[in-house]
Amino acid sequence: MKVFYRERLNGYYGVSVFIVSNFLSSFPFLAVVTLTKSLMMVVASLVPNFLMGIITGAGIMGILMMTSGFFRLLPDLPKPFWRYPVSYLSYGSWGIQGAYKNDFIGLEFDPMIPGDQKLTGDFIIQHMFGIPIDHSKWWDLAAIVAILVSYRVLFFVILKFKENALPLFQTLYAKRTLQQLDKRPSFRKVPSISSKRHQPLHSLSSQEGLNSPLQ
Repeated sequence: MKVFYRERLNGYYGVSVFIVSNFLSSFPFLAVVTLTKSLMMVVASLVPNFLMGIITGAGIMGILMMTSGFFRLLPDLPKPFWRYPVSYLSYGSWGIQGAYKNDFIGLEFDPMIPGDQKLTGDFIIQHMFGIPIDHSKWWDLAAIVAILVSYRVLFFVILKFKENALPLFQTLYAKRTLQQLDKRPSFRKVPSISSKRHQPLHSLSSQEGLNSPLQ
């Protein structure tokens, strides 16, 4: 804010321009935060406590980062699991592909050896980064939005399932626990034996003529 106050005093721009530009520059990062939070909400709905959520979320985030194409190129990933389908489920993979296409396509670079042909952005993306250019960057953005929506839908489905199925599981668990308790000797129903002090020698009808000891 100090920069804004100083530049505002110098008359460089007004308050409305600052607010709009700040929002537009922060919006992509806010969208990424929303995407990450959606994934963590799915994890939070599956684990019993926050410690398990931290451990599980960190593991999932690590897997998505390793298959994004940053640490290792996408063509070099093992295909049975890491390439198909994990890299296609990673929003980082789609984000990096879209960012490279946005930055490199349409550019030309000087060759590494003087006299050779110039390097195009398409050549660098395909041969150096191993990223296919058969689809545009907008397709990558659409894939990220689809992943975001799928996280929210999955979060909703998990909560509804737990809301409807949890009472049923609790009832089944309670019945099973009671059955196990009934099998234990200490919990079996044994007929109670009354004490002799509560068994008078004569019935009450035979004691009608007796005098009270308090008289």
